[in-house]
Amino acid sequence: MTRPPIRPALAHPPSFSPREFRDALGMFATGVTIVTAQDAAGGLVGLTASSFNSVSLAPPLVLWSLGRAAGSMNALAAGSHYAINVLAADQQALAERFASRGVDRFAGVKYALGVAGAPLIEGAVATFECFNRSRYDEGDHVIFVGEVERCAHRPGVPPLLYHGGRFYTEHPL
Repeated sequence: MTRPPIRPALAHPPSFSPREFRDALGMFATGVTIVTAQDAAGGLVGLTASSFNSVSLAPPLVLWSLGRAAGSMNALAAGSHYAINVLAADQQALAERFASRGVDRFAGVKYALGVAGAPLIEGAVATFECFNRSRYDEGDHVIFVGEVERCAHRPGVPPLLYHGGRFYTEHPL
């Protein structure tokens, strides 16, 4: 029996507003991270990101995304390394600061430089030191895939959570 050729499917236009989409995405609970790096001049770069996920165990890969218009885009896209710092429940103020504009995000923040120079924030639940392996331009964001060269975690320490536009310092369930 001969099958007819498969025609590629086309995406249908959205049946919802950008606000509805954002609200629906907000129903997915996530952890909260701060992505850190050094720029070409040695200045520190950091931003809050909840778009973080594992990709592969072998090789160890993670991904996160950044809006194209972000001020730190050039430094992060051009750099060879960055760190993902998964925040602890008591680090909400850091998440808010690193999401703010016009502030010195690293003022008073305790950190150590990782092996490749990316800041590792003291007190984080987990840290992932990543080689900037690849980037994918999609929509209004760039997806970064990092190859994890080093990682560490603190067992038993509760993470900071984000759900429905709010931070949670304990599991709401």
